[in-house]
Amino acid sequence: MKHTTEETAPEISISVVSHAQIHLIKHLLQDIHQYCGKSFIEIILTLNLNEHVPFITESFSFPVKIIRNPHPLGFATNHNQAFANSSGHFFCVMNPDIRLNGNPFSTLLECLKNSSIALAAPLVLGPNGEIEDSARRFPTPLKILCKAVGGCKGNDYPINIDQVFPDWVGGMFMLFPRSIYKLSGGFNEQYFLYYEDVDLCARLKLKGYKIALCPKARVIHFAHRSSRHNFRYLKWHLTSMMRFFSSPVFIKIFWLSLKKDK
Repeated sequence: MKHTTEETAPEISISVVSHAQIHLIKHLLQDIHQYCGKSFIEIILTLNLNEHVPFITESFSFPVKIIRNPHPLGFATNHNQAFANSSGHFFCVMNPDIRLNGNPFSTLLECLKNSSIALAAPLVLGPNGEIEDSARRFPTPLKILCKAVGGCKGNDYPINIDQVFPDWVGGMFMLFPRSIYKLSGGFNEQYFLYYEDVDLCARLKLKGYKIALCPKARVIHFAHRSSRHNFRYLKWHLTSMMRFFSSPVFIKIFWLSLKKDK
């Protein structure tokens, strides 16, 4: 077996998890092949449910490692497992419903040259070109209540061409230096689905790092918003929300925000 060395390790390992979404992942891999083929990339594809892979992995310009779970795992566990099986200098978490119309990595890697930045994310657009609110301030019970009654609409941060340093970014596309993902311990596996991204960003902020949204890098997100239509997903969403609000991480972040406002 050939061992990966520092010289032969890929620049970026991309973790994608399929929940019977292999048809979406086929299009995503074709996008990566088309727009990022010259980059040194590897794909860690996790099949969280038993499904047939309808493409030949060798047909792409990058290696595709496939992990088949014997039973479904949560978002955090799946991506941490992928990280353990990756070797890239950078680790990227990407949703199956992301599409590319260009190479976002050159801009994101440029953002990460700033050693104070632990995580870089692209501007996320909806299918019609609308800007999604993927860069947000940390949630609070009051803010959640405000949204629930139809208030607090719009993006938390003004978006132009300059970098934005939000509290957190959505987990549909996150790029980390490998060393920082390892230092953070990765996603908290006590969360099964939802709020893993909030929790990890909060822990990185508590370590003194910045989260960066780099608007010159752009991706398209075909979001399904399952928690709005499925009771099981809604239950997971509410459970994760309560777990975060009762966690020491939230208490520390909330306390720091109060001190800043004084």
